[in-house]
Amino acid sequence: MKRICVGLGLLTAALVSITASAATISGTVKNSSGEVLNGVMVRLTDAANVSESVFTNGNGQYTLSTDLTGTVNVRLRTPYYRDLNGDLELGANEKLKHDMTMEAMTEAVEISDSLPAAYHFGSLPFEQGDDADFNRFQFQRDCLSCHQLGNPFTRVPRKAEHWASTIQRMHMYVGNFDMALRDRRGEIFEKGFDGKPLAVRPEFPIDKALVNAKIYEYPLLNRGVPHDAIAHPTSGVLYTVDQALDHMSITDPKTGKTEYIAQKGSEAGKFHEAAPAKNKLGLFDPAGRHGPHSLDLGLDGKYYVTNTGSTSIGVFNPTTNKWEASHKLPKEYTGRYPHSIRVNKAGIVWFTMAGAEHVGRLDPTSGKFDIIALPTVKVGGISGGTQPYGIDINHKDDSMWYGRLFGDKIGRIDPETLEVTEYDSPVRGPRRMHFDKKGILWVTGYSEGQLARIDVTGFTSKVYDMPEYAPGFRPAPYALNVHPDTQDIWLNENMTDRMFRFIPAEERFIAYPVPLSGTYTRDTTFTPDGKVCTSNNPIPAPALEGGILQIICIDTDV
Repeated sequence: MKRICVGLGLLTAALVSITASAATISGTVKNSSGEVLNGVMVRLTDAANVSESVFTNGNGQYTLSTDLTGTVNVRLRTPYYRDLNGDLELGANEKLKHDMTMEAMTEAVEISDSLPAAYHFGSLPFEQGDDADFNRFQFQRDCLSCHQLGNPFTRVPRKAEHWASTIQRMHMYVGNFDMALRDRRGEIFEKGFDGKPLAVRPEFPIDKALVNAKIYEYPLLNRGVPHDAIAHPTSGVLYTVDQALDHMSITDPKTGKTEYIAQKGSEAGKFHEAAPAKNKLGLFDPAGRHGPHSLDLGLDGKYYVTNTGSTSIGVFNPTTNKWEASHKLPKEYTGRYPHSIRVNKAGIVWFTMAGAEHVGRLDPTSGKFDIIALPTVKVGGISGGTQPYGIDINHKDDSMWYGRLFGDKIGRIDPETLEVTEYDSPVRGPRRMHFDKKGILWVTGYSEGQLARIDVTGFTSKVYDMPEYAPGFRPAPYALNVHPDTQDIWLNENMTDRMFRFIPAEERFIAYPVPLSGTYTRDTTFTPDGKVCTSNNPIPAPALEGGILQIICIDTDV
């Protein structure tokens, strides 16, 4: 067996043959002063880019049992310490002991460069005032919706005019083509992303729950924009739609391998650059790509998919692993960007339309669509529309609920009468949502890093501020889901390289660091054995450390 390469610090290795079905690596992690380090992530990665990670406990100890074999990379990571890397040859049924030492960062530049995107973005010179176009919460909702800002890929210093094309593309996503606004935002970027090291030093707490956590990573090698993922309720296989390459990725967690099955009639990669009409988003070219975005399992055992580009509802059969004939929306709704999707207990497929002030529903048996116009409301920020976004079904009465990201409204649609009732959202930027077993609606507040608990019976709410770790630097929670067993709320937070778990009974958050810097995750799903999974797909792919997009799963009870 090869020892870990030089650079892994002080290492002792003892190899003992055991009869277990998996290899085990254990040891203690200390700093150069001999102090044990709590909460250090110990990560193994094999030649196929499948990874497993655990955390050290309060005594600096870790144990990682794994089926990964062959040449594996070992990496240690914890805030304000330099990463530690090395390779070893790992055979099945081996037991290794590795004691390792980490060195603290000392230079201002390396510390600044190690901080997650949130702290670089949060240091921009935002405009002041609740009505300012570019204040903190408007900027967050405008510019973090599709990707990170502030990671090494996006914070490269440049002149305001050199930001123009990037900002124009971002503004296109929210339907705004005002050149004066583009130029003003460019000036803010020039001043804020100046290459100077940050002075802020966020304090990241280490929850005792980390010692029971294990993180799995499965690479998506044939990738463009892998968007929402969903775990099959019986097999545990993970199905992920790719919005750029028009395929379904099918990942088997038992092997870590993924199969890719393309939709028919796709010319993935074409993008329609023409300026859309008022109150629409930038359009995917329906003739060029389907653009699958969100999916849910129908009563017939098939996955129903929102195709943002071809303005249709795609159908994927997991029994045959084939795409079936899609349901095309009426021609007058071409380019309206069908977005998030849910199936109710009657088998009706509901979806939001982010490129219009509408939601829709499909009867998959008859193929009939109903398109429901939403009330006219004031649009927030610079957006050209309110973007009907997140959606869920209240299992108590089968009503459909939705959020309007730039309208700060939450609405209900009666499943029988299709009557629409809207309420003021208790959080700015309501993004994605889910009901728990008690019929309580949970909603992410994207603009200011909040979580809302809403009793929809009387529409009363309680709002929780998510942890920020440094005063004034707010998180950006994208999506959430409710764990079917524990009823804990899992939130994707896309600027701090962490996922969050909220325990309602204790009203507290637990932060789980994720392995890669630049992490940007999407909708959360749960495997039959209770793991929490999501796709990791910053745009573009090189913004993610290593450049390989992936599925992440967290087991909280190992």
